Amino acid sequence: MPATASLTGLPEVTVPLGELVPPRCRHYFTGDADVRSYKARCYSFGGSVQYLPLVRAFLNTCAATQPEDYRYLFTLLGSEIANNAIAHSRSGEPYGTYTLKCERRDGGMKLTCRDQGARNCARAESDRRSYLRARPNGLELSAESGRGLALVNALATSWGDNGIPEYRQVWFFLAYDLTDNLWNTAA
Repeated sequence: MPATASLTGLPEVTVPLGELVPPRCRHYFTGDADVRSYKARCYSFGGSVQYLPLVRAFLNTCAATQPEDYRYLFTLLGSEIANNAIAHSRSGEPYGTYTLKCERRDGGMKLTCRDQGARNCARAESDRRSYLRARPNGLELSAESGRGLALVNALATSWGDNGIPEYRQVWFFLAYDLTDNLWNTAA
């Protein structure tokens, strides 16, 4: 049977998400402040919304040494860019994946999401880039879409992408000091 054969004949089962994580990486998902210091942590996820609880556990654990508000905000913003990879790229197609890389930096944390590229994307010229932009009305209550990047735009210290639709990398940096962040200043 070829390696690309359909698996539709297999029954659906419920498996604890933790069972899908190799033992050498389980400390990435505990939610505890890890005694093993890290500068960067990287993990690839299956391109289904069913894995988002595992994504949130990863993000929460990456920020485990930070105060509760920081952990919540980092996890929220990271979940948004992970969800965008599933919804808007080939990462969300069958057998798709995307990778999250968390880096500890001076003054904050940077998260990068590398997806498998835009769906039905014609190969762009090597010198032409197409950068993502948050929708101006994305945070309005009447907005039907575009809230994810609008949240990242409003709450991250800085964010951007590599501008390459067929191999997109979206990142944000969240400063540890949330004093002037809209998260703390909004009434």
